[in-house]
Amino acid sequence: MDINDLRGLSTAFLLVAFIALIIWAYSSKRKKSFDEAANLPFADEDGAAGGNNGGRQS
Repeated sequence: MDINDLRGLSTAFLLVAFIALIIWAYSSKRKKSFDEAANLPFADEDGAAGGNNGGRQS
């Protein structure tokens, strides 16, 4: 086994890992969790609209 075999195996492994990541990210089981995370910046927090408090909650 030389370096080229190792490069080929690592490329194949990374391709499989990438495809698995894509399937995980676009699976319907994750949609609710990702939708909730996408709406976090718009969440209304108590005391956040009152003024600038240096990013700290009171």
